[in-house]
Amino acid sequence: MSAVSDAVDVKKLAEARPALVLPAVSLARRELVRFLRQRTRIVGALGQPLIFWILFGTGLRGSFQAPGGVSFQEYFVPGVAVMIVLFTAIFSTISIIEDRREGFLQGVLVAPVPRLAIVLGKLLGGMLLAVLQAVAFLLIGPLLSLTGLTEPMSTGLTLSNAVPVLLYLGWLGLTLTALGYLIAWPLDSTHGFHAIMSVFLLPMWLLSGAFFPAEGAGWIGWIIRANPLTYGVAGLRRLMVTDGAAVANLPSLPACLVVTGLFGLVCIAAAVALTNRRSAHNVR
Repeated sequence: MSAVSDAVDVKKLAEARPALVLPAVSLARRELVRFLRQRTRIVGALGQPLIFWILFGTGLRGSFQAPGGVSFQEYFVPGVAVMIVLFTAIFSTISIIEDRREGFLQGVLVAPVPRLAIVLGKLLGGMLLAVLQAVAFLLIGPLLSLTGLTEPMSTGLTLSNAVPVLLYLGWLGLTLTALGYLIAWPLDSTHGFHAIMSVFLLPMWLLSGAFFPAEGAGWIGWIIRANPLTYGVAGLRRLMVTDGAAVANLPSLPACLVVTGLFGLVCIAAAVALTNRRSAHNVR
């Protein structure tokens, strides 16, 4: 009897895995296809951060001294990479509102698949797009120094740090996509999402140590230290920067991993709980 029960459990597990994996992969693939078909999103998601990096890096070169004596352009590299991940999360999750308005989301919700598959598909699609664009920036950035647009840099993606940087960007991409998911799910209007982006997500990035350090920032420094995204930026900076003096005042790498990991788990768990909650909001 026990053997029969174990066989039934194994059979149920084998049937459940495709029911979870296949829908999640299909939804993630849809995000990639949609992104590649919308060329303006490619230009906006990667072009704007590159322009910010070049213009701010050049304009603040003489008036800003980053920790460790590095140039502002070099200090700004991890911050721009996180900005790309954040913008990608914004644009990938805002489609939730469009899918609900067009009826696609309602069709997915009534399909015989776990709600977890819907969340995983959306998060995996956003994460893949975020990592691909962030890596593209980290590869293009050093090449621009050959043209004279930027200064030569030691901060960036190398063979020695490629694996930890990619894994870290992947988790950061999942975290920020889950955060965008939480904001987009209850909304009906894309205008409302853009308003929240302007007053919450963009200041969250600005006050993460991506644009300026907490030291010498006065009372704003306390907000930077309390911001969970600060530890995401600091962790990426520690993985990419070789000069110990440039990261001496940042949170330690273990602290960054713990805070970023817990923040990601909370956002993902909340996204799953929000999706599992049945509401008349999703049938409109």
